[in-house]
Amino acid sequence: MVAINLTAPFHTTRLAIKEMKERGWGRIVNIASDLGLSGAINKVPYVATKHGVVGMTKAVALEVAGSGVTCNAICPGFVLTPLVRPQVEAIMKRDGVTFEEAKTKLLSGQPTGEFVMPSEVAALVAMLCGDEAKQITGSALVIDGGGLAQ
Repeated sequence: MVAINLTAPFHTTRLAIKEMKERGWGRIVNIASDLGLSGAINKVPYVATKHGVVGMTKAVALEVAGSGVTCNAICPGFVLTPLVRPQVEAIMKRDGVTFEEAKTKLLSGQPTGEFVMPSEVAALVAMLCGDEAKQITGSALVIDGGGLAQ
């Protein structure tokens, strides 16, 4: 888990940053998690790696400040992906409920009661990559249906 969630973004950033600084422009957008800003029972390895991504994002943003390069992290809640579907299916099987009922249980901490869609995360990435976002750096942007607002 550390290799995928933390080491990979570290090395990707390390390898890209020199050229970005030489060009005087670059956008680094890391995908963390709402759990990179909080905690959860039985998820210590995941939480630790996502906190690491948020910390790395802030440190890199400070190191490249003023160079035209920005570095931010997106912290989504539950995104409806092939990795999340098995969690819904496990609740369906365990509790003998429909997809909608299982979804409601899984998303009980997300006030909107809806999954974050991959297209919503992509739209936030696109915005951060634009010139209009040149002063957004070192931020952990949450997209979690209000979960961390509680």
